[in-house]
Amino acid sequence: MEDYIYVSSDDDEWDNQQYNNDDDDGDDDDDGEFLDGFTEIEQERNGISEKGPSCKVIRKETLLAAQKEDLQRVMDLLSLKEHHARSLLIHYRWEVDKVFAVLVERGTEKLYAEAGVTLEGTDEHTSTLSTSEVTCQICFEDVPVEKTTVMDCNHKFCNECWTTHFIVKINEGQSKQVTCMAQKCNVICDEGKIRDLVTAKDPALAEKFDRFLLESYIDDNKRVKWCPSVPHCGNAIRIEDDEYCCEVECACGVQFCFNCLSEAHSPCSCLMWKLWMKKCKNDGKTVTWISENAKHCPKCHNAVEKNGGCNLVRCRCGQPFCWLCGGATGLEHTWSSIRGHTCGSYKEGEEEKTTVRNDLLRYTHYYERYMVHRDSLEAEANMKQKLNFEVLKLEAGELQSKDFGWVENGCNRLLQLRRILSCSYPVSFYVFGQALFKGEMTPKEREIKKNLFENLQQQLEINVERLSMFLEEPFADYPEDKLLETRMKIITLSVLTDNLCKELYDCIDNDLLLPLQQATHTMAHYRSEGVAKASELPN
Repeated sequence: MEDYIYVSSDDDEWDNQQYNNDDDDGDDDDDGEFLDGFTEIEQERNGISEKGPSCKVIRKETLLAAQKEDLQRVMDLLSLKEHHARSLLIHYRWEVDKVFAVLVERGTEKLYAEAGVTLEGTDEHTSTLSTSEVTCQICFEDVPVEKTTVMDCNHKFCNECWTTHFIVKINEGQSKQVTCMAQKCNVICDEGKIRDLVTAKDPALAEKFDRFLLESYIDDNKRVKWCPSVPHCGNAIRIEDDEYCCEVECACGVQFCFNCLSEAHSPCSCLMWKLWMKKCKNDGKTVTWISENAKHCPKCHNAVEKNGGCNLVRCRCGQPFCWLCGGATGLEHTWSSIRGHTCGSYKEGEEEKTTVRNDLLRYTHYYERYMVHRDSLEAEANMKQKLNFEVLKLEAGELQSKDFGWVENGCNRLLQLRRILSCSYPVSFYVFGQALFKGEMTPKEREIKKNLFENLQQQLEINVERLSMFLEEPFADYPEDKLLETRMKIITLSVLTDNLCKELYDCIDNDLLLPLQQATHTMAHYRSEGVAKASELPN
């Protein structure tokens, strides 16, 4: 059996227990069920209760029901009409708890005044005016009373002026909170009256007005965001708790960061990811050309293009160096390695280099490794179909165990790990560079933390490659004893890498970001189950 890299003696002891349990237990089905739930086993063992973000998918059909849910809470508490409750919630960005907090702290009068809500209105149909005509204070025309409209603030103008005002506001994109036309009046107009007047003039614009009111639940609500899928799936995601910096999966399958709407990128913070994407867009093609066509000589710094297969190259100045890392070497080498030379991790050059060139070399190092895992992720995502075929072959066989959930679990774990590994390299680039944290760590502190982080990163990388290797094996053709051995390897590696991921995230969160600028660097927490999948919101 091949060796594994373990995190601690506790993990080693636990894995040995798993192997012993597998040998001693004669009930393969029960044992398979026990081992396939490796995530739950680890949580119980470590005393961890992982509570991921609770999130819901809001579709076009359920958007109205989702909005009415919050509206009803405010209407019931304050005994308000729907349009008053909507005005309050739009003003307070659909934070129901904030509405209640302002009510308790500042009272009803302040709550309504700040949101432009007044309840002391007079219906035009119950007006006590004895005259049959009134003068509109906007156009100064005498119009019949029945052709005027009064709002909650008791300001009355002719329907023609109101309609023109509403149409202008809707076309300007201010339809969510249309205020009264009267000077210095900030009261929000009744949406029902707006709808009736605009419908008589322009039914299509009235529909647009209703759509704006409906979509304000998403556009103005920090707990709800549109899925960033392209083309757009039409869904939105609502977070049920206050964990806004999290990663979610829409019903359409797109995984994204709820905080910044980029693709899922933990353990990289949102700020680092934004800077990394910008840098990749600007410098990616340059780095790709350099990495594929040329390397700089460590002695004379001239660009060298390789025209053969050997990775020990020699510059025209006479300096031999390693094509993989660019480090100076001797001329002596074997078929498998260059004598006295290793280049597994990035090291700052001993020679004094210009800042621009050194930054480019650092970026090239991390960018290449970032892209390697991105490419592997894409290739392994296509492997799922092959694994499904392997499972079908196993189920059709005459094996005692018919539970092959470990195959799907292992594949899902592998895809999760590839993404995490690729996103860990931007963390290395920024935390141990000078772009964001200049002067916040001494050289000694930086070296200690860099070694700690890269050690965890390397352990995770090695075991991810092992997991990938075992999943690519043609295990459907194996005899049952070898199949069970492969199953144990995949389950053990899944548990092992889960622990490594927890340590990696903890290292970034507590050892790297906490002493520095954590307030500006937020990242989603690690979840053994992967990105949280949004559940359907009932109609």
